[in-house]
Amino acid sequence: MFFELRTYRTKPGMLDQWAKVMDERIIPFQISKGMVVVGSFIGEDEEDLYVWIRRFESDEQRDQLYRAVYEDSVWKNELKPLADEMLDRKKGIDVKKILATPKSVVQ
Repeated sequence: MFFELRTYRTKPGMLDQWAKVMDERIIPFQISKGMVVVGSFIGEDEEDLYVWIRRFESDEQRDQLYRAVYEDSVWKNELKPLADEMLDRKKGIDVKKILATPKSVVQ
């Protein structure tokens, strides 16, 4: 099992709207496709920081879930355009593959 730590930067003034879109549309859509979302967070002192964590059982499962989510017409036609509108792609999206330590509560 492993996790993805995903860090995004929003365009100026878009963080609250982005967090709402994530909570109400993107995360529920991804969960409906089988994705496990451990948590989502905004920066306390950074007005453009959004972080979320997803969990996978294997690389194969991640690949299958990526296909299920990112090849779906809802993602391509509705959700990705929202992301493109609100995220600052110039600052990039940082995705790190991380492992929980043996005593971590997120197993």
